[in-house]
Order: sequence, then C-alpha cells, then structure tokens
Amino acid sequence: MHYPLYRPKRMRASESLRRLVRETSVSVDSLIMPFFVREGKGVRTPVASVPGIFQFSVDTLVKEVRAAQSLGIPAVLLFGIPGVKDRAGSGAYAQDGIVQKAVTAIKERVRGIAVVTDVCLCEYTSHGHCGVIKKVVKSSSRQVVLDNEATLELLALTALSHAQAGADMVAPSAMADGQVRAIRAALDDNDFSGVPVMAYSAKYASAFYGPFRQAAGSAPQFGDRRSYQMDPANAREAVREAALDVQEGADIIMVKPALAYLDIIAKVKERFDLPLAAYNVSGEFAMVKAAARQGMLDEKRAALEVLAAIKRAGADIIITYFAPQIAKLLNK
Repeated sequence: MHYPLYRPKRMRASESLRRLVRETSVSVDSLIMPFFVREGKGVRTPVASVPGIFQFSVDTLVKEVRAAQSLGIPAVLLFGIPGVKDRAGSGAYAQDGIVQKAVTAIKERVRGIAVVTDVCLCEYTSHGHCGVIKKVVKSSSRQVVLDNEATLELLALTALSHAQAGADMVAPSAMADGQVRAIRAALDDNDFSGVPVMAYSAKYASAFYGPFRQAAGSAPQFGDRRSYQMDPANAREAVREAALDVQEGADIIMVKPALAYLDIIAKVKERFDLPLAAYNVSGEFAMVKAAARQGMLDEKRAALEVLAAIKRAGADIIITYFAPQIAKLLNK
C-alpha cells in the first residue's frame, strides 16, 4: 500500500495549529536594541538616514532604555558619539567618556536590563577609522593600513573602562587581529573575568552600513575599511575568523550584516557550539522602512519575516533596530 506524502494543507485554516508546527519562532528574549548616545541634555535628535532612530543624551537615553525593558527586551547595545574627536580616539577609553557615563546611568536607574557596549574607535577618531593609522597607501583608493598592536592596546583600554563603568558585556567590532585575546586578558587581569565578550567575528566591508555612519558620526574621512573588514565575496574566511575568536576566548560570536549574509550565519552556526549573534544593520532596516513608506510592502510583516529568516539561518541573538516594534507585535 502506498501512502501519500504528508501535506498539512489544513494548517492554513487555523493560526493556532500553524503555531503548533512552526519550525522557527522569533522571541523577544533574543533581541538586542542598539542606541546612540551623545553629550548634552534633553537631546533626542532624529537620524535622517535611519527612520525612527534617534541620537540621545544620557538623560533621554535612560528613559528609552526603560521603555525597551518594559517591552521585555533583555539587552541594549550602546554606541557613543563624543563631543570631541582626536587621532587617538581618546574619548573611547576616557573614564568620563560618553558611553561610560551612559552605562553608569543605566545601571543605576534601570534595573535588570543587560548593557552591552560596542568597543571600537571609529566614532572617536578624527579620521573615522577603527584604530590607529599606520600608513595610507597612496593610490586611487588611499588604502588605510592600521597599526594593529597600537590599536589592540586602545581597544583593551576601552573595554576595561566600559567594564569599570558597569557594562554587562563588551562587543569588539574593530576587526583588529587579536582583539578578543587582548580584551579578554585586560578584563581577566583586572578582576572582570565575569564580563563576557561578544565578538564581531565576521564583519564584512558592507554597503549596508551607510545609514549607521550618519547615526554614529563615524564615516571615514578618507579611504575605506576594506583593508581590515572582510570581503563580501568570502565565506570560508568567515569561518576562519570565527575560529580565531573562539580560540581567543569569545563567549558569543557574531555575523554582520545579517540579511545579506544568511549563508554565513548558517555556516558559522554549523561549525561552532557557541551562542551566535547576527546584526540586522541600518541599511537592511532602512530598506524595509523606505519600501513601506512607498506602499510597496507591509512593514510589520516584512520586519517579522526578515527576523524569522535570520533566526532560521541559525542566529540565537538578533541585534536590530526593529526590536521595539517586533516586541510590541509579539507581546499582543
């Protein structure tokens, strides 16, 4: 006797039944909301390139973080915009730096939410690159070469200052060789062995970062970041980069961007038994927003579909500007 293949057509009739057999679910518990914090008071400046996203001063940021927590969002990721920039990016590791002040304020006034800090120098350097510049190759593209060892020293100082301010986790994103090792050593040597490291392990030199650079004020003043961020055409390299971060002591590894790199998320997830984060970056977010404004798609459905795809590819954690919107949908 032959039996027909199972085709659950009747599931279309009942959303409750569809939920019972759903293979992938997006949960509020897996979301991290990024925020941009700058000097000042009462600041809530809209970012034109990222609709619905703002730059906040510390006082207004605390209110936004409290609102995110009320939606069940478990963690926030902070990016700082200093009042003054210099070639060494000194605002990144200053004890009274903008992120350090924001972390302290959040931990004092919003109980129970995890504060993650981005560890990079691009927002703080006058040249907009992610580390100390060693040389600029004089060519049509003015390729930038970073001084890796000098950069590692400053990244370690930055991560340590964030931990001293109360950060629950640090997230190095400079793509400097050995950054996880240097940061892990600095934390361990200063009694912060309990602060985990979420490494931007596979961070591509992507066109999808454009809106973020306006939000964070971090666009390079010359050249680009292709000499230290990954070639978008490479996949095996991403696995090698993640393997190095795992060896150096990363607690969580990350793929960035997410939507254009679902295959990379899947490859990394298959290879490593560590929590995997994916960053649904500003350009991916802005595309959905722009299409929705033109009436080309349903924004809420599209946003949820995007996050489901990232989750289905293997991400355990999703960093996304859609977090509050999705949390409201899921909490209904």
